[in-house]
Amino acid sequence: MNSSDRLQCRAEVLKIERVLAVAPGGLAFLDGRSAADLRRFREQAVAALFDRAPDMIDRIAAATRVVPAAVSAAIAQKALGPRLAGAVAGRLEPPRAAAVIEKLPVAFTAEACAHLDPRRIPGIVDRLDEDLLVRIAVALAGRGDHLTMGRFVGHVRDSALLRIIPQVDDAAVLRTGFLIDRRDRLAQVVELMGQERLARVIAGASGAGLWPEALAVAGMVTGERRTQIAELTADRPREELTSLVSTVAADGLWPSLLPLVALLDDDRLHTVAALPALHDPGLLADVVRAAAAGGLWGAFLPLAQALPTASRTVVAATAAELPEADLTALVHEVEQRNLWELALPLVEMMPEAGKERVFALPAFRQAGPRA
Repeated sequence: MNSSDRLQCRAEVLKIERVLAVAPGGLAFLDGRSAADLRRFREQAVAALFDRAPDMIDRIAAATRVVPAAVSAAIAQKALGPRLAGAVAGRLEPPRAAAVIEKLPVAFTAEACAHLDPRRIPGIVDRLDEDLLVRIAVALAGRGDHLTMGRFVGHVRDSALLRIIPQVDDAAVLRTGFLIDRRDRLAQVVELMGQERLARVIAGASGAGLWPEALAVAGMVTGERRTQIAELTADRPREELTSLVSTVAADGLWPSLLPLVALLDDDRLHTVAALPALHDPGLLADVVRAAAAGGLWGAFLPLAQALPTASRTVVAATAAELPEADLTALVHEVEQRNLWELALPLVEMMPEAGKERVFALPAFRQAGPRA
């Protein structure tokens, strides 16, 4: 499992724990499963729990439909409580659920949202008054309920997001992005944040210990937004970049970081390559092995070229000792992407035995550098 999938797996486990009302860490045995499998399991769990709700929930929902929304809201507060009210709202048609929610105190609604059928959220959000939607989102952030925010934020219209984002602290923004259900909306959320706010959010990742969440968010966006995140990260002070490298090394997240580094211009790339943390031989060896395991030579070779000579020597020596299958994969990727200009200087720095291994590879003899 690559690190991108591992980060998605972490998010999915947290979501499943919420669905099943399991204490944090109670499903640690799911670590190592694919994120796609966990997502399917979560969807099945949601269907099983909410489609088979007790008859009592349906009876309450039926009674709620025949009285004014204000009366239903009063009953929800005085007789049901947030948990049961959320379950009942999930059995109502979205227009009716929205009408009742608009009569409830914001704090009560924010607590009840955690118990709402996630599949009902789009229809309800579309019908809520924007001022109320903003207040609910801010209340969720105040409660630290980033899981519920992650369910909602992908369905919130841009005009509301523009009002919500300034009222939510940087850590909450990152945690919510990490847990967002609609990943396709994340790039738009990042764009709405603007350059200055995005820079602050990235700056806060180091102090809050949220580099994994930041890497996960970067991995879920594409194109210009991903490059923007990569550049803003590279512009952080050396001590913050050192904390990023330390986190990545400790958690084995090189497959999440290397593609971002590959997006940097030459000046930023050399800034990263100059980090003392990246000159540690053991760490460099781990990076080489991660590049081999993840097929990330195209992302790693530009950084390798920017490293000081002593560090490039470590990279070359480690690559020379890779299994033949990994060296063959390296040659294939270099040939496919025409990266010989980056790869050959490393081959030349290998010990003689390593050079001979590379030159003897059938893949190298068949491909070889282009003239």
